[in-house]
Amino acid sequence: MLAEFIGLGYIGAFLSGFLSTFTLFLPSPTFVVVAILAATQQFNPLLLGIIGGMGAAIGEMIGYFVGYGIGFGIEKKRKYAKKIKYAKKLFDRFHPDAVIFVFSAAPLLPFDIVGLFCGAIKYDKKRFFLIVSVGKIIKYIVLAYAGFYGIEYIIKIFGL
Repeated sequence: MLAEFIGLGYIGAFLSGFLSTFTLFLPSPTFVVVAILAATQQFNPLLLGIIGGMGAAIGEMIGYFVGYGIGFGIEKKRKYAKKIKYAKKLFDRFHPDAVIFVFSAAPLLPFDIVGLFCGAIKYDKKRFFLIVSVGKIIKYIVLAYAGFYGIEYIIKIFGL
């Protein structure tokens, strides 16, 4: 399956980004395709990062919309409405844009929780998508450049 993504080039980078984020709570290592594509040195690592990051940002919107649907169900239950309102107030206090950005850009942080929560509190979806896009693009650019320059470094070390 990995070979198919690599054979697709830039489209493979987009699909790998999307597939690595569209599942809730089931991490997928397909994001490494971007690093592998860059390591072939046949593709522009900046472009790979941008395309892979956009695929990942679009995939993260699934969690947001699931949370949005959950939010409607919670609003109908009066006892949870106050708790959600309180959680939103806390979230607003801790710079939500920064929280969304850090969780989207950093590896190994559970971003699905942030996406579900933002959807449940009806955080502005355009703003959410913009911030997630910036974070994911930065993350994927770093991955692409690591693949692009990392392979040369490994070849130098081992004299291949």
